[in-house]
Amino acid sequence: MRQITATGEVDSMPSDTVPSSHTAPPDALKLLTLPDVATLTPDQRRGAVCVWGDEQLHADTAVDLGERTGAAGRWWPRACPRHAGERAHRALFDHAPLCEQCTDDSGRCETNLNLYRLVRDGRR
Repeated sequence: MRQITATGEVDSMPSDTVPSSHTAPPDALKLLTLPDVATLTPDQRRGAVCVWGDEQLHADTAVDLGERTGAAGRWWPRACPRHAGERAHRALFDHAPLCEQCTDDSGRCETNLNLYRLVRDGRR
């Protein structure tokens, strides 16, 4: 499994570990607006289909958006890299103007780096 760390680097799991998905870091996750769980299909709630589209997800390409809990119970949103990248791009525009670190040097803001990595991964 590839995981984007808080420093924006990619850690690789040992080769004997079964890959499950890309995991977005928590600081970036909280900036990605998810759809209302009541509007999602059962496959979207369990992470088999992109939460923002209808793309079937595979363990090696899905972006894990973290387990969620609420009135509808527990759910596991995941996204395709393209949609995660699009949402991360929007989040960058919301984040950067309000972040003191981004206004000084965006290359030193961990949130900016993590969102940018999601954007870049979505364009591959």
